[in-house]
Amino acid sequence: MSFQDLLKDTLSTLWAHKRRTMLTMFGIAWGIISITVMVAAGEGLGKGIQANQETFGKDVMIVFAGRTSMQAGGTRSGRALHWGEDDYVQVAAESPGCKYVMPELGNTVQVHSLYNSGSISTVGSLPEFTEIRSIAVAEGRFYNHEDNSEARNVAFLGSDTKKQLFSDHKAVGQQVWMNEIPYSVIGVMKSKDQNSSYDGMDTRKIFIPYNTMRRDFPTKAPGVERTIDRLLVAPKSLVTHPDCLRQIRRSLGRLHNFDPRDKEAAGIWDTVKNAEANRMIIVGMELFMGAVGIATLFLGGLGVMNVMLVSVRERTREIGVRMALGATRRSILRQFFMETVIVVALSGGIGLLVSYGFCALVNLLPMPPFFAGLLASWKLGALSVSLLGLISVLSALYPANRAASVDPIEALRFEAGG
Repeated sequence: MSFQDLLKDTLSTLWAHKRRTMLTMFGIAWGIISITVMVAAGEGLGKGIQANQETFGKDVMIVFAGRTSMQAGGTRSGRALHWGEDDYVQVAAESPGCKYVMPELGNTVQVHSLYNSGSISTVGSLPEFTEIRSIAVAEGRFYNHEDNSEARNVAFLGSDTKKQLFSDHKAVGQQVWMNEIPYSVIGVMKSKDQNSSYDGMDTRKIFIPYNTMRRDFPTKAPGVERTIDRLLVAPKSLVTHPDCLRQIRRSLGRLHNFDPRDKEAAGIWDTVKNAEANRMIIVGMELFMGAVGIATLFLGGLGVMNVMLVSVRERTREIGVRMALGATRRSILRQFFMETVIVVALSGGIGLLVSYGFCALVNLLPMPPFFAGLLASWKLGALSVSLLGLISVLSALYPANRAASVDPIEALRFEAGG
């Protein structure tokens, strides 16, 4: 029997039992839809959480000065610490595992423009602040190193601050007065949905160069002159993150005479560590969803196998007649194997089309902040197709072998007696 005849005979047989074929196909299609949608949902949730985390900052550690809880160098525990304005220079030099070590100064300043006024949180740092704190420019520019070295009176406005001070008027190129000191507006921030903060939302702030900030609006702790609020640190990579963390503590401990192991002395908000913990949770969730989908798919494969075994039993006489007329064991094996492969391939293809179409439709809807949509990647498609191939082979082998092993005389006798 040629392949064309085999295919024609197989399709006619499936069509003759179309109700059973459709029910069998539904099991496989449902399995493919389940695994695709569940894994895509897990991927979308993971991407959404990661993107939402990065609205605050990407791989950043915020180092706060605290109180010592351990004795060190003859000093008592419970001593209050304050980071100095120039500590960041020495700490950066002693921390090769860190990409950035930056100071951050913050103060509430009375600000007014030609249109409105308010008491606005003002922050001073270095130009790299935009990178590690996810500050995007909508208009104009952020301040640069030249602005900082010359302590220029330039201001970059948060998106909400721009609306407050200028409403619908153009802000870039205009002036604002901060504690009656004139500043030129050089840029406006792109709006963002920030998921967390330690000193307020970035959209409601004004950003100025660090040297300008410490000249015009310095922070003074009780009994201490010229301090900063915190240090912002970013490792060179996730691999160097532990080294960077250790080097920061060691350097600050040397500068301020505390034990580097004293976590109360230097409290660190470590978004890198938090992101790693979230990634572990997301990976576990994706594995669980994928396992549920694979189990559903294999159950569909078992359904195909059961249906084909029933088909072998129902067609025992047909098989016996064909073998009595000269059909070989190989031709019988090929026919039943072909039937199973066609059923699985068709149902799998339909399942993939439905699931990817469903994902595309869902992604047209507005998404919550922590969800990036149903992300069905090519890797997921390759996984589904590979599983389909495996299910096809496993579902076809036993029924096809069972059909090819039928003794024609016993088959005819069994059917005649039935």
